[in-house]
Amino acid sequence: MQGKIGLEEHFAIPETLSDSAGFLPDNSWEELSKRLLDIQEYRLRQMDDNGMEMMLLSLNAPAVQAIHDVKRATEIATRANDFLAEQVAKRPDRFQGLAALPMQDPELATRELERCMKELGFRGALVNGFSQVGTPDNVVYYDAPQFDGFWKVVEQLDAPFYLHPRNPIAAWAQIYQGHPWLLGPTWAFGQETAVHALRLMGSGLFDRYPGLKIILGHLGEGLPYSMWRIDNRNGWTDAPKGYPAKRTFSEYFQENFYLTTSGNFRTQTLIDAILEIGADRILFSTDWPFENVDHAANWFDQTSISEADRLKIGRSNAVQLFKL
Repeated sequence: MQGKIGLEEHFAIPETLSDSAGFLPDNSWEELSKRLLDIQEYRLRQMDDNGMEMMLLSLNAPAVQAIHDVKRATEIATRANDFLAEQVAKRPDRFQGLAALPMQDPELATRELERCMKELGFRGALVNGFSQVGTPDNVVYYDAPQFDGFWKVVEQLDAPFYLHPRNPIAAWAQIYQGHPWLLGPTWAFGQETAVHALRLMGSGLFDRYPGLKIILGHLGEGLPYSMWRIDNRNGWTDAPKGYPAKRTFSEYFQENFYLTTSGNFRTQTLIDAILEIGADRILFSTDWPFENVDHAANWFDQTSISEADRLKIGRSNAVQLFKL
C-alpha cells in the first residue's frame, strides 16, 4: 500500500540520545543512534522504499518524563520541540510533529502544548508515561487532580494525546529483579502503560472531558484482549466498583482511545483489536527506529484484512484524527 502514515516514529536530540541506550544489544547502538539522530536522509529513504508518505515525529523515551528537575525538563521539552519544528518545516509533506511536554508541572505542560499547537503547527502530543518530579522516586500519573486543567485544554485544542511507554522506576520494579529481559518492550512497557490507561479510564476523566482522544501503541498494550474481564470480573457477585468513573471501561476504550500497530506486527492481534475497538480507531505505525520500517510495512501490506480497512488503518484514520 502506498501513502501510509505512521505516528509512533521517534527521533532524539543530543541531550536525550543516551536515554535509548540499553533497549537493544550493545552492538546495535551505532546503528540505533544513527537512526535516532537522522531525519531528512536515511529515514526518508526507508519511507520511500516502503510506501510511507508521512511520519508524525516524537521525542525518544523516557527523555523529558525522567528529568525530575522541572526547570530542566521544561528546557529540554522546549529545545526538542523547536528542533522538531525546524525539521518539519523542511519537509511538511513528509513530516509532522507531536509535542514533548514537561508533565512535571501541569501549567507548564499546558503552555507548551498551546505553543506547539498554535505557533509551531504540531498535531498533538506524545508523552512517555509517568513523570518524575523533584526527586527520582516521586512519580505522578496523569489521573491526579492537578492535571484536570491540563486535560481541559487538551480537549479544547482537540489535541490527540499519545501515551507512550516507559519502564517503571527501580524502586517499583522488584517483580523484574533477576529477570531484566522482562523490561522494555518484552513486557514492562505494555504493563506500565496499560495500568496508566486504566487509571485514566477509572478516574472519571472521560466523563468530564468526553472529547479527549488518547492513543496507545503496540495494538493497545494488551488491553483489547482484557477489556471484557476488566468490566465483568466475578460477575456473579455484587461488589462495589471502587472508582469514580460513571461508565464501563470498555465504553471509554471504544470512544476515547485509538491504537496503533507500532512494534506489534501480528495479524491475529490486529484482528482482535479491530473486533474490540473497530477499524476506524486503529492506525498504522512502525516504531522506528526501534523496529524496521520494512518489517512493519511488509506485514501490513499483506495482512489478511479487507482493503477498505487497510486504507483506513494505513492512512485515512490518521488524516482524519490529525487533520492532515
